[in-house]
Amino acid sequence: MFSGNKKHWETVYETKNPDQVSWTQQVPKTSIEFIQSFGLDKSARIIDIGGGDSNLVDFLIELGYENITVLDISAKALEKAKSRLGEKAKKVNWIVSDVTEFLPEAAFDIWHDRAAFHFLTTRAQIEQYVSIARQSVSGYLAIGTFSENGPKKCSGLDISQYNEAALTAEFQNGFEKLQCITEDHITPFNTIQNFLFCSYRKT
Repeated sequence: MFSGNKKHWETVYETKNPDQVSWTQQVPKTSIEFIQSFGLDKSARIIDIGGGDSNLVDFLIELGYENITVLDISAKALEKAKSRLGEKAKKVNWIVSDVTEFLPEAAFDIWHDRAAFHFLTTRAQIEQYVSIARQSVSGYLAIGTFSENGPKKCSGLDISQYNEAALTAEFQNGFEKLQCITEDHITPFNTIQNFLFCSYRKT
């Protein structure tokens, strides 16, 4: 998500409930499996890029992870997540920022992004994101985007589709690929969106 779309995302989270947006997952199974696959201990510094009011943070807290940051361009999205978590929200570092303008103060062991990167549609945005990730990640990346069999738009916005080779090419300077999978996400409206998930290790 980038600054030109801040108003768009604030409106989305102001006006829609989780069952009214396509990206909602009750259980973010693939994200959890990728994060656990890195084999890091529960003190690992994890950031969820474009986390919004995703349930991933709930599951990470339940699993005992102690150092979680959630970043989103929408303050309203993070307010919703905090409200849902109640007292547990105090265990999380919340950051309202456009990811392409993010200036982290320390490195992250795990950078997780499900469905934010594919909203970057210009070379400048993509290169800025990759540059920030390269500077900010000391361990692993887990990225989920729409595949070539996925939607061409989301929430009324154009997106960038990826296959394994194209996504890996974006991160080739600084990261080595570990694994890639595709999966069908069933939306709350019972439509299917095909996702590509890849994990990378910082080199």
